[in-house]
Amino acid sequence: MLMRNQKFSRILTVALLAISVTMPAAQADDDEHDEKYGGRYGEKYSGENRGKPLRPAQTNAKFQQECSSCHIAYSPGLLPAESWRKMMAGLGKHFGSDASLTDQENKEITTFLVNNASNRWSASTAPLRISETVWFKRKHDSHEISPAVWKNPQVKSPANCAACHPRAERGDYNERDIRIPR
Repeated sequence: MLMRNQKFSRILTVALLAISVTMPAAQADDDEHDEKYGGRYGEKYSGENRGKPLRPAQTNAKFQQECSSCHIAYSPGLLPAESWRKMMAGLGKHFGSDASLTDQENKEITTFLVNNASNRWSASTAPLRISETVWFKRKHDSHEISPAVWKNPQVKSPANCAACHPRAERGDYNERDIRIPR
């Protein structure tokens, strides 16, 4: 009986060791999935599940041209459709700037953003700033990001995604690629 228990103990030890070795890789895959599709920070915490990929397969040249003339053209999947509708309706006072467009341009860009917005957002909020979302705050809280980072002249504010996420323009916020300016 003692021999059998020792054998079982060894098998259990090997199995636990194998699990502990593969868990970090599985966690990394989960993090990558969450970055692309919304994952944990949406579903578990607030209904802010982004759902579909952040950057759509098709892009819109007018959206790219107009939005990236002042900042990166944020991925439509970062916010729900209602947020994009509200934002596009208030371009005359767009975060302190007049970003007004012609009616035709506004309609084209709004349609693109709404069609590619988060498709699983169930929170009752429709924030205008990506940095006001629960999932953004959890990923960028003071435990993760020192408050001094936001004061760095190369970063300036939480709205400057590209300062730390070199592939933000492509909707890629993978944690493995983060480069925080010093």
